[in-house]
Amino acid sequence: MITKKIKAVLFDLDGTLIDTEKYYKLCWPLAFEHFGYKVSEEQFLSLRSLGRPFILERMQSWFGQNVECEDIRKYARKLVDEKIGKEGLHLKKGVVDCLKFLKENNVITSIVTATAIERTEKCISAVDIKKYFDYVISATEVEKGKPAPDVYLYACEKIGVKPEETMAVEDSPNGSMSAINAKCNVIMVPDLTEPDEGLVKLLFGKLKTLEEFKMFVIENGIQF
Repeated sequence: MITKKIKAVLFDLDGTLIDTEKYYKLCWPLAFEHFGYKVSEEQFLSLRSLGRPFILERMQSWFGQNVECEDIRKYARKLVDEKIGKEGLHLKKGVVDCLKFLKENNVITSIVTATAIERTEKCISAVDIKKYFDYVISATEVEKGKPAPDVYLYACEKIGVKPEETMAVEDSPNGSMSAINAKCNVIMVPDLTEPDEGLVKLLFGKLKTLEEFKMFVIENGIQF
């Protein structure tokens, strides 16, 4: 029995709420190839949820100081948008039931994402979950993106809660470490990458899908 008093639940967007990581997995390597670079699956996965300035540093370590980081990112987003235009946006399993459960219990909810706010608002409106969120917060509003703690610390400050009074729901190691570094209680729902042994020890919990969220709360005596 964990027994925690939680005032807010903070959700990552891509791969956690909406099933978009499969598009990024396809499009990012194509974007690199477009500019004459080749990345392995392991390299691509290490970029997931990686924010400023870490993504530039990572690319430079692979391809040198002159790598066209912003051009690659923009081209990847263009390819992803084309895929979304053809195949649509879809929620991950259990998202709506999880959000309804939190709303029924008057829990503050926020999106905390590496994605820009305008793009985030567009996505959550398209899948009809905007109504469930009290805040939408982006790492573009802080100096350093994930895995630095900046965006989660900023979210807690803006909402008016302490990190230890929150649960952060993430799908990637970089996102999870961002919330862990901020001292949030992190629930990981892995999408493309399972946590390694070291990360598992730092997690508050690990779920297969958000369908398990309500039961996790009940079984562990979490109070809202």
